[in-house]
Amino acid sequence: MKVRLIVNRGGGSFSEEEAKRLESLFADQGVDADLRLVEPADLADAFAEAAKAEGLDSVVAAGGDGTISTAAGALADSGRPLGIVPLGTLNHFARDAGIPADAAAAVAAIAGGATRLVDLAEVNGRIFINNSAVGLYPFMVRAREAQQRRLGRSKRLAMLVASLRALRHFSRRRLTIIAGGDRAPIKTPLLFVGNNLYETTLLALGRREAVDRGELCLYAPLARSRFHFLTLALRSLVGRLDQVRDFVNLEGVEAIEVRSSAPTLSVSADGETVTLETPLHYRIRPRALLLLVPAEEQKSSVPAPS
Repeated sequence: MKVRLIVNRGGGSFSEEEAKRLESLFADQGVDADLRLVEPADLADAFAEAAKAEGLDSVVAAGGDGTISTAAGALADSGRPLGIVPLGTLNHFARDAGIPADAAAAVAAIAGGATRLVDLAEVNGRIFINNSAVGLYPFMVRAREAQQRRLGRSKRLAMLVASLRALRHFSRRRLTIIAGGDRAPIKTPLLFVGNNLYETTLLALGRREAVDRGELCLYAPLARSRFHFLTLALRSLVGRLDQVRDFVNLEGVEAIEVRSSAPTLSVSADGETVTLETPLHYRIRPRALLLLVPAEEQKSSVPAPS
């Protein structure tokens, strides 16, 4: 097996030593790994080139969710398998897809060649593997990135500080949600759209039971003020939210349109913030990514790469 191993130099646990260790782990499994150390700004081009390169059995992304999202965008519907070595801070997609967090175990899974097809989602043509949001969360992402850049804070600490700042600058957006023929005007501080169904509380994301059910989920709290938002958050922790009064929740839909009077909205997708023209068009792309997984996670009859 020959793979293109693309390592994000800006990944949460990146080091030159780690990259060399990965190369050795692949060699120990009998895999010829073409190692490329890539700056974050160049990842999209690196994965796009690897998706079309001849003589490769698969592409392997070593990094966090942002790196994996970029790789998925390049490999979507290509039929070329993607292997994942989780090196990020949280690694939500790898966890939910059954990829081992341990690098040696992840490499062994890639070498095993078992594959499964998983879903991707997109907003206005931009692919995401986990989730997208409008409102407070994009504000938090921008504030977190500014702290990391200027102050060198860890991702977790920067996000905690950003969350407090977001609450201080609490605001709501008037949006109209269109899905399955239904239309719902809402005012919300936060609109969340997930690739498949998430377990959620108001201030935290849980796991997904599956990443291949071909569905989106939407969640939007109807908080009227900062205090009300915090009250809903506390009530959500003990399962006391009222779906009609406290939040909008959609499950099992394939497409969602989000309208706003604003010509553009700040939108997060897998932790990256972009400005997109409205309306926002979300859709699921069922079984769009061929993923290398441990044999016990293989859930389809897709043949392994030769």
